[in-house]
Amino acid sequence: MRVRRVVTVGVVVTLWAASAGAQSPAKSAELEQIKQRQRLSLMEGVLERAVANGADNLMRQVKSVMPDVAMLTGAPEVRGFRLDGYGLFFDVEVPALRPPIAWTLRYVDGNRLAVNAALAQLRAMVLEQPVQERARLETLVRQLEQRNVSQGPSQVDPEVVRDPNEAYTRAVKEALVDAMIESSGHLNLGPEEWLTVAARDNVPNDPLVPGDATDLKSVIFKIKGSDLAAFRSGQLTLEKARERVLAEEN
Repeated sequence: MRVRRVVTVGVVVTLWAASAGAQSPAKSAELEQIKQRQRLSLMEGVLERAVANGADNLMRQVKSVMPDVAMLTGAPEVRGFRLDGYGLFFDVEVPALRPPIAWTLRYVDGNRLAVNAALAQLRAMVLEQPVQERARLETLVRQLEQRNVSQGPSQVDPEVVRDPNEAYTRAVKEALVDAMIESSGHLNLGPEEWLTVAARDNVPNDPLVPGDATDLKSVIFKIKGSDLAAFRSGQLTLEKARERVLAEEN
């Protein structure tokens, strides 16, 4: 009776071990898939923050002049994928910058001359008014002149004044490249694999907004895993690693 029980237990243990052994590779593959998805999700967040941070400095300059105007068409969205035999690919949707008409009217070349001409006309009109009205209107004209000077382009970077869309595009590109280099160590990219980031702005230009011509329609950045490993080990500086990033624009 005892011998039979020992044999039965031994058979059950053997069958369980065989079953566990058969399930182990599938379980390991499932766990690795979960970890891979977590790594992709982490990088998606990194790239979304990179787009937001890239725009932040420019937006602070613009909002110092026009604080109540929202000019980004939404929030960045990123989706990551592993492509077998290639590496990792991230699709980045960048919100477009929409400078308001008031910005264009205020900062286009030659606008200062138009404003000054209008003020000159106002001063001439003041002289035609009755004496009792003249003092009040002269005060108003002086206030307008002071506001015209204080709200000039000197408050922001001249490049931002000249072309805010170009400045925004440049800031986003630089932030994405640095994020690829500095924040991709957790991705476990092989030396011959590629990390690719495709940034696109799929919002069409608004014909009613003067100067609406955001340049970031489609740009693809990619860098090899071996170059990223060289940066992490100190063999490449950040500046040299940036030079290893390949860029294609459409």
